[in-house]
Amino acid sequence: MYNNISLCFILLFGGSMIRSVDPQHTTKELAIMKAFMDKDFLLETPTAQHLYHDYAETLPIVDYHCHIPPQEIYEDRRFENIAQVWLGGHQVLADGSDYYFGDHYKWRVMRSNGVPEEYITGDKPDRERFQKFAEALEMAIGNPMYTWCHLELKKYFGYNGVLNGDTAEEVWNLCNDKLQHDPKMTVRGLIEQSNVAMVGTTDDPIDSLEWHKKIKEDP
Repeated sequence: MYNNISLCFILLFGGSMIRSVDPQHTTKELAIMKAFMDKDFLLETPTAQHLYHDYAETLPIVDYHCHIPPQEIYEDRRFENIAQVWLGGHQVLADGSDYYFGDHYKWRVMRSNGVPEEYITGDKPDRERFQKFAEALEMAIGNPMYTWCHLELKKYFGYNGVLNGDTAEEVWNLCNDKLQHDPKMTVRGLIEQSNVAMVGTTDDPIDSLEWHKKIKEDP
């Protein structure tokens, strides 16, 4: 018999925890275990599944709080690796000032787990930064960040596993290959894939809106 903790982990991670399953259990019993993040993830009732799949799923997204810099939208940036997408980085602007960009929610997960700042907004190699994030993420089960990351890995990269310190290399290689070679994995391509109808960027209050004007003029 499973204890409660083992059962919770098996139900959460499905196939990724298959090695922990008692060999005495039948194939039929294993088949009824809910896979981690299937198409009905968080949709726990027939009503929820009906409302989402039959109504909400295909509706366009109005993204009124987006952290993508308008310059990257205009230039249709192609990222080199998943760390650039998720963790951003540090730039020195023309006036010599420091500019930090990235997902501050992911930074918070890393800081909460004692990751040195040089791996968060510092200049450590992207592969090392991603490794530190993956190791921190496995401590965040139950945090919405854990869900967001795995939803993105599944939707955009086709990854159905679990990101942690041990799988970081596998995820790194998979994501980077798609980011570098898939024509749809540019900034505009990702926006289109997400069915986003409107983007509201989070600009500086005194921004010149130069890039907004260029986007407007771009056919």
